[in-house]
Amino acid sequence: MKKQTVGKDRLGDLAPKFAELNDDVLFGKVWSREKELSPRDRSMITIAALFSAGLFPQLMSHLTLGKEHGITKEEAVEIVTQLAFYCGWPKA
Repeated sequence: MKKQTVGKDRLGDLAPKFAELNDDVLFGKVWSREKELSPRDRSMITIAALFSAGLFPQLMSHLTLGKEHGITKEEAVEIVTQLAFYCGWPKA
């Protein structure tokens, strides 16, 4: 998995510790635990969580990341269809 730097790129000057935790802990240590859960599965779980919380700006970023992790467009559509019934139709 490639090194994530979005925290440092976007927040490094304003909140350096938050940026470090985002990039080094969340994406560096948690997302890299591929033996326990694949990046593809982590993307699916993250997409579902962000969708259910209505966090659409982050959702768009994670849909792109999910594509990099092997989630197809058809699977993304199916994820949204499934979640619509559990998280609320308007979110879909």
